[in-house]
Amino acid sequence: MTTRSAFVSTGWLAEHLSDPTLRILDATYFLPGVPRNAEAEFLERHIPGAQFFDIDGHKDFESDLPHMLPDPDSFAEAMTDMGIGNDCTVVCYDSHGLMSAARPWWMFRTFGHDKVFVLDGGLKKWLAEGRPTESGPVTPPTGRFHARFRPELVSDRDAVLTALDMPAVQIIDARSAGRFAATEPEPRAGLAGGHMPGARNVPSGTLVNPDTGEILSKTDLTARFIAAGVDLKRPIITSCGSGVTACLLAIGLYELGRADVSVYDGSWSEWGSYPGLPIATGDAA
Repeated sequence: MTTRSAFVSTGWLAEHLSDPTLRILDATYFLPGVPRNAEAEFLERHIPGAQFFDIDGHKDFESDLPHMLPDPDSFAEAMTDMGIGNDCTVVCYDSHGLMSAARPWWMFRTFGHDKVFVLDGGLKKWLAEGRPTESGPVTPPTGRFHARFRPELVSDRDAVLTALDMPAVQIIDARSAGRFAATEPEPRAGLAGGHMPGARNVPSGTLVNPDTGEILSKTDLTARFIAAGVDLKRPIITSCGSGVTACLLAIGLYELGRADVSVYDGSWSEWGSYPGLPIATGDAA
C-alpha cells in the first residue's frame, strides 16, 4: 500500500524548473491511425528543459508486439544517454492531459526508480495556465542510470492465462467499451475482438477530467472502479491495446494505495492475435 501521490502539480513543476536534479519527459503518444507526429509537436512546443520520451523508441525491438519492455540494461543505457541518473526526480507529461505519460511512469518504477511522477493535467493544463514553453531539441544533461528490475509489476501472457483460473485475481481492461465488447474494431489489423473471460472494463479516459486533463479525485476514482465490479483489495492485472493505457489504470490504482498492480505488457495486441487463447465478447460477465 502507498499514501504517496504519483502526481505533481503544474505549480510545483514551475517552481522547480531550475532544479539540477529534475528531468522532465514529454511522453506524448498517439494511437495508430491518428495523423499526428508526437516528436514533431514536441519540437514545436514543450515545457522548458523537457526531453522527448519516445514510447515507440524505448521498447524491445526483437519483439513483434508494439510496446514490450526493453531489457533492464538497454533501458538503463537509454536513460543514461538522456542524462537521467538514479538521484534524479523524473516528471513525465503528455499533451493529452493524461494518457501516455503513465507508461514511462510505470517503466521507471518497473526498473526500480521510485522518484518518478506525472504532471497532473499535462501540457494541456500547463498551456491553459499560460506557463512558458520552448521549441527545438534539448541537449541532454549528464547522469547515470542503474536499473533494478521488479518482475512483480509486469505480467506476461502465461501469467494472465493462469490468472483466469484464479478467482482472487482480477483483469481490468482499459480499452473502450466497444472494443472490450467487440462491437467496434481494433485499431490494429488482424486482432480478434473481445476481452479475456472474466475481465472488467474501466476505459482509461473515464479516470481523467475531460476539461482539465487531470486525474479524478480519489473518491471518484474509487467509484469508477467499484462501478465496474472491481474489488480494490484483491490482486489486479491491468491490460489495454498495447500496454500504454493499462499504465493509466495502474496509476489510478496507485492513487488509491495500490502500488502492487501488475501491467500485462503484451495486452490485447498479443492476446487478440495469439491462437487458442480464450476470448469473450459482450459486456463484462
